[in-house]
Amino acid sequence: MQIRNALLAATILALPVAAQAQPVTGLYIATGAGANLMQQEPGTLTFVDGPSVSGNLRTDVGAVGVLSLGWGFGNGLRVEGEGDYRYNGYRSLNGPGGSFSFHNDFHNNQTSGSEQKYGPMVNVLYDFTTLSPMVMPYVGVGGGYQWAAEHIHINDMEGGGSTTTTKGAFAYQAILGAAFPIPSAPGLAVTAEYRFMGLAGNRDYNFGGASVRASDDYNHSILVGIRYAFGATAVAQTAAAAAPMAAPAPAPARSYLVFFDWDKANLTPRAQQIIREAADNSTKVKYTRIEVNGYTDTSGTPQYNQGLSIRRAQAVAAELVKDGVPQGAIAIQGFGETHLLVPTGNGVREPQNRRVEIIIR
Repeated sequence: MQIRNALLAATILALPVAAQAQPVTGLYIATGAGANLMQQEPGTLTFVDGPSVSGNLRTDVGAVGVLSLGWGFGNGLRVEGEGDYRYNGYRSLNGPGGSFSFHNDFHNNQTSGSEQKYGPMVNVLYDFTTLSPMVMPYVGVGGGYQWAAEHIHINDMEGGGSTTTTKGAFAYQAILGAAFPIPSAPGLAVTAEYRFMGLAGNRDYNFGGASVRASDDYNHSILVGIRYAFGATAVAQTAAAAAPMAAPAPAPARSYLVFFDWDKANLTPRAQQIIREAADNSTKVKYTRIEVNGYTDTSGTPQYNQGLSIRRAQAVAAELVKDGVPQGAIAIQGFGETHLLVPTGNGVREPQNRRVEIIIR
């Protein structure tokens, strides 16, 4: 009894950490903001009836913001659609033929300019869910389309004006980031990211009094943001509710075992057949409740296995409801890599331990 109580206490204490370590499953939304640094951009500035200056466009440090809507598959893989915005003011154009200085004011007969980029991107990302319960690193790549709006203001003694011209180009990006889950808010995490984004090809802009050709638009962004996974709340609450129930009673009326492939929570045809048998037999006995208990083998971290056992139990419970069992009669529990059917050491892929037990009481 003391050993069982100790195991139960350890499970309860581990649940807040397990909630942090859950991989993103289902719909999520994310946003971030920070600083954008453009590399020197090869370009040529040509004035009508005036000189041409070729060289590298230099910009000031600007701003960046992103908003993403995505879907997590529960195994670390995510796909998301993103809208982004970047802004940088021009500083100068320097080259062998001379230099031209931009000033971000409209006084003293100076010329100013800026570049704004915005557009949609599609990203594929992977979360490293087994490295640490407190931080979840991730990497990703993306592709899409960006519009680059060039704004030039020419102010001289004879007058001048402002002109904005926009050109589009294919864009690509690489993402390196980390999520820091908030234990008190399941599904909510603070994120920190580095992004590299490039625009392909040349872009030619005409401003009436001047023209600009730009190419090799490379951007380095540092962002801090927030991500919320909608499905994580239900998982964490289910795990917390399951903890006080401890182990199943020693003499259940009927028991059924459903087995899973390694690191999977989807049902095989054989598993669906067993669940259907359990659902049919539940109508032939008088029961007070139906327990659905999920388990894993010892490969992976205890935190990850806790979440995987819950997802397996949820998959079986959903199939029972589909087969006619009232949802209110089902109690879902996840025990992770505890209560092994076949005792093993750590890191062992044992098929008999990757299971869900259906108990009709």
